[in-house]
Amino acid sequence: MLKEYESKSQIKKIIANNKQTAKLAEEILIGSDASFKVPNATERKNLAMAFAKRNKVIYGRAFDMVKCPTSIDLMDFQDTEVNWREITLCEVKSTSRKNVDDEFKGFFFSISTAELLVAQSLRDQYKFVFVNNLTRKYKEYTLERVYQKSKKIYPTWSISF
Repeated sequence: MLKEYESKSQIKKIIANNKQTAKLAEEILIGSDASFKVPNATERKNLAMAFAKRNKVIYGRAFDMVKCPTSIDLMDFQDTEVNWREITLCEVKSTSRKNVDDEFKGFFFSISTAELLVAQSLRDQYKFVFVNNLTRKYKEYTLERVYQKSKKIYPTWSISF
């Protein structure tokens, strides 16, 4: 899957395209279900503290969005803490490929160690949300369901110096 790139500008274009794909997926989710939200820094801090009080550690980079009733004010720590069981952390995996069906068959993606650890810890309160930006369809899966659907799993470590 690794490709040789001739220039840094090609790499920057790929990164920018991936960010645009992810941003579009978030917009699709928010537009289709008001319970999806991209938390800001304060909300992420409140989430981390509320979950930590229950010995559930969440890593800031291990989720992109949350899904919770719109009545929960994530800016208010006490509201977040009281309602923590109604909050699901979501890691968004998106694609704009044409050959991915509504069940995401043939979709290749990676899961970071942080995502894996948080998904294992939170179980049903952590979902991988797969979004097809072309069809605007999405599926939410727990880690257990991701494993059930998996055809192949490649254990890898990505390292940066």
